[in-house]
Amino acid sequence: MIDRRILLASVASLLGLAAFRWLRVSPAKAAEKFEIEKTDAEWRAQLTPQQYDILRKQGTERPGSSPLLKEHRKGVFACAGCDLPLFSSDTKFDSRTGWPSFWQPLDGAIGTTEDRSFFLMTRTEVHCRRCGGHLGHVFNDGPRPTGLRYCMNGVAMKFVPESPAS
Repeated sequence: MIDRRILLASVASLLGLAAFRWLRVSPAKAAEKFEIEKTDAEWRAQLTPQQYDILRKQGTERPGSSPLLKEHRKGVFACAGCDLPLFSSDTKFDSRTGWPSFWQPLDGAIGTTEDRSFFLMTRTEVHCRRCGGHLGHVFNDGPRPTGLRYCMNGVAMKFVPESPAS
């Protein structure tokens, strides 16, 4: 029979390990250098509290809360942290997940890192190539032609409509 102290110590150890993995920053991202680097205070001054939580602390917005879900005009979705164009409206689709989804980013717009912060699941985190801002995750259950679903936080982006032809 398992001793109660051993059982409690085992559970506490597992919870501690899970908490450590959840709180740690990905070593690859921590060591990566970006074109735009600011102090924590500068990011806090520039971004709204929700943008800061998502872009700088890898947070997630509530599903269905982004106005970008209903954005259907032609244009570009850019990083809310540095204005880098990330996704074309031509690649946006309704994934019915509650977050803006795209099947392909613009060339050279994003970077990815392995994310093990969600319990034992390994995901691919997507960040802005220029400022390192967390955007969301990419999954292998998207539509053709890529089969990818870039599930992005709408708060991490802003929409820039296409200019009318002159």
